[in-house]
Amino acid sequence: MGLAMLSPSVLVLLVWMAVPLAMTIYFSLIRYNLLYPGDNEFVGLENYYYFLTDAGFTAGALNTLWLVGAVLLISVVFGVLIAVLVDNPFWGRGIVRVMLISPFFIMPTVSALVWKNLLLHPVSGVFAAVWRFFGATPIDWFSEYPMGAIIMIVSWQWIPFAVLLLMTAMQSLDQEQKDAARLDGAGPINIFIHITLPHLARPIAVVVMIETIFLLSIFAEIFTTTGGGPGYETTNLAFLIYSQALL
Repeated sequence: MGLAMLSPSVLVLLVWMAVPLAMTIYFSLIRYNLLYPGDNEFVGLENYYYFLTDAGFTAGALNTLWLVGAVLLISVVFGVLIAVLVDNPFWGRGIVRVMLISPFFIMPTVSALVWKNLLLHPVSGVFAAVWRFFGATPIDWFSEYPMGAIIMIVSWQWIPFAVLLLMTAMQSLDQEQKDAARLDGAGPINIFIHITLPHLARPIAVVVMIETIFLLSIFAEIFTTTGGGPGYETTNLAFLIYSQALL
């Protein structure tokens, strides 16, 4: 009886997963061009060979690993620190929490445009104004440090996600353990290392897993700001696939 009741849900889940996977495999075996959708010639594994031997594949793979690794490190480190800070009661904590997670709900394209035109612009950007205020020469981020600019944009988007999950996990931390540690003479650093951090181990693993899935397909930020350039410096695998799909 229980199996019969679960079977519809299992069937829907299988269809939900199997159909997109089958369509992905199908399109990978034909010559499909976004500009000429009616030309669907079967080519077998030729697309895979063409993709793996492309001049930008190595750069795209390395850039993908660098982008994912850097954003994960930044989001986890800052996510843990911010979650620990806002876990302590202070006036206006509710407003601060809302403001901390708000960047996560901004569309990636909008976020990229804001960073490109309002923050990192070498002439009229906020960062340029700060540089000039201290007598320094403004940096043209998208020309001199294009991957660094992309990492900043993406990290700003995903730190709130880490903060949200880790901040929620902090609510389940037993305060009696921390109080007992303080009575035994433990300082804030020891409490963080031996109590807080082990408690956040599983939430951190969840953050890493979920963010990795989405970071592997980062596209809008690159398309909006650098277009994969200069050269292949900011081309990841997702953008490389898009570029080849139009050839």
